[in-house]
Amino acid sequence: MKAVVFHEHGLPERLQFEEQPMPTVGPEEVLVRVKACALNHLDIWLRQGIPGYLITLPHISGCDVAGTIESLGVQAQGFSVGDRVVVSPGISCWRCDQCLAGRDNFCATFGILGAKRPGGYAEYVSVPVRNLLPIPENLSYEQAAAFPLVSVTASHMLFALAGLQYGETVLIMGAGSGVGSLAVQMAKLAGARVITTVGSDGKIPKAVILGADAVINHAREKVSARVKLLTEGRGVDVVIEHIGPEVWDSCLASLAKGGRLVTCGATTGGDVKLNLRYVFSRQLTIKGSYLGTRAELVKVAELMSQRRLIPVIDRTFPLQEARAAQELMLSRQFFGKIVLTV
Repeated sequence: MKAVVFHEHGLPERLQFEEQPMPTVGPEEVLVRVKACALNHLDIWLRQGIPGYLITLPHISGCDVAGTIESLGVQAQGFSVGDRVVVSPGISCWRCDQCLAGRDNFCATFGILGAKRPGGYAEYVSVPVRNLLPIPENLSYEQAAAFPLVSVTASHMLFALAGLQYGETVLIMGAGSGVGSLAVQMAKLAGARVITTVGSDGKIPKAVILGADAVINHAREKVSARVKLLTEGRGVDVVIEHIGPEVWDSCLASLAKGGRLVTCGATTGGDVKLNLRYVFSRQLTIKGSYLGTRAELVKVAELMSQRRLIPVIDRTFPLQEARAAQELMLSRQFFGKIVLTV
């Protein structure tokens, strides 16, 4: 099969479109013919190399996969050859206490497709049958690939961790990102007041269409100062953050007393400063989020089928142009998801 791989860590030039062996399929696994695969920042971090995170080289990235079932293992049930499916990106054992309690993202063996095992930058990928969901009838393959990882992440951050309530005010960093574009929609659907940020004026109308009540251009405004104006000096109840040091201080300063900040990423680095006196005197809560659960993804898929949430796609590229797709992601000149088509 054809696939995009890298044989060593480095710049986008390391990505090669070449022939690779077909994936093997275990008894409880299925072989999916990939129709679309969305990009995530994890793809870039893996290609660059994450200290302490070991992967087998050569490596095939790609967390978000939509396609059709090509074949099934002898114990794989519930689906048939030819079914349109989307893959839940979190891989866990489904046998341990955490998995059986519905906390599959706490499984000792938990990993992400395209990181823990070869992913969707390829014509075919093998996955456990329990990771499959039917594609909602109203979604194309590209739309289906655009929502799993970012939607389950956004849902987990907003509700399971931050406990966002009707009528509260939330600041969502980066409406143009995959997580941000879904988090804005989810928070608005839950009845919250939504403040979000973008990096250019051209992205402001797009954020408003998704449901934002106020949009801050972080390139020309100080986010925390604008937030205080918008909230009459109070601050927000919740901050959803996935950027890191570049925005960390502003995010903390935007919180009201008793506010909750949830972070899931570090696109600008992993080290931040934290004044503990500020945290405990204002009774702030800071939580880290790592993906989410399969149950949360099932709920999101239902909302997608009802058209109450929409996947946001900026651009598609053919698989062989994965390098150009990653370069676009690095440029930040996009809004929503970037998707590879196979």
